[in-house]
Amino acid sequence: MKWRNSPTQYGWLPAGLHWFVLFLLAAVYASMELRDFYPKGSSMREAMKTWHYMLGISTLALTALRLAVYFMGPAPAISPAPAQWQATAAKSMKAALYVFMLGMPILGCLLLSAKGTPIPFFGLHLPALLNESKALARVLKEIHETGATVGYVLIGVHASAALYHHYLLRDDTLRRMLPK
Repeated sequence: MKWRNSPTQYGWLPAGLHWFVLFLLAAVYASMELRDFYPKGSSMREAMKTWHYMLGISTLALTALRLAVYFMGPAPAISPAPAQWQATAAKSMKAALYVFMLGMPILGCLLLSAKGTPIPFFGLHLPALLNESKALARVLKEIHETGATVGYVLIGVHASAALYHHYLLRDDTLRRMLPK
């Protein structure tokens, strides 16, 4: 498998980034969902929150890399070609997922800054993006939490569409992203 896309198959770099970002997103969600099993103020709860922040920023960085790789060459064609409405829906979904994967970590960093909380990143503390503002922090928290719910829907619809194409339409939409 080549690192770049071929006319029929995603290369190992774009495919690997796709699956690794999925793994990161699962870990980001898990770290926030699992923190509720621990009492407020406990070291495990704080560790889960810290991992959430660091994995979110990692998702941002790898998504930016994914975008760069995306623009390096065209995606392999789907065979047989989907209906025009499906192609349009797929492009819209891809755009929504990229907005989500870029926007949520940025919102999270803005939220931490507005709360006056340092932005941890694997032993580093990234600079604050905003001045501390409790009122702004409340608004950003609401937007971030709503975005997380929207993310569940986007990821679920994306995965369902891939399975629909694979098992019902029997085209190569999913196989293009898998190793041969």
